[in-house]
Amino acid sequence: MQRKASAEWKGGFKDGKGTISTGSGVLSSAPYGFHARFEDGPGTNPEELIGAAHAGCFSMALSVALGQAGLTADKIATNATVTFGPQGDGFAITDVHLDLVAKIPGATDEQFQQIAAGAKANCPVSKVLNANITLTAKLEA
Repeated sequence: MQRKASAEWKGGFKDGKGTISTGSGVLSSAPYGFHARFEDGPGTNPEELIGAAHAGCFSMALSVALGQAGLTADKIATNATVTFGPQGDGFAITDVHLDLVAKIPGATDEQFQQIAAGAKANCPVSKVLNANITLTAKLEA
């Protein structure tokens, strides 16, 4: 299975502009640039997209792991915070923090924490990132 995405960039580092598109068409020429990446300018940025991918992947991995334990979630809500900044001679994604709130009938907190930690370790996006990936998990009653 392969998924495709593309980016196009025109101009210099600070004054240039780019677009990002996905093979599915969900993103089609979505703008990105210096101001969206390093400031609060309009558009998206690669780190935001990695965060979205990680949150989505982890949520699905958790659903699979819960199913293997005979549990089904009423709700899995994951936010990802991607930390990006200077490192050495360039920049790097240094951390990803996953903040999870879930409602899972019949789950104990101990069971939930164990399953969530396993999902974090086994999520394909977690495996591809060379960053410190952390998780906060809250089980709602």
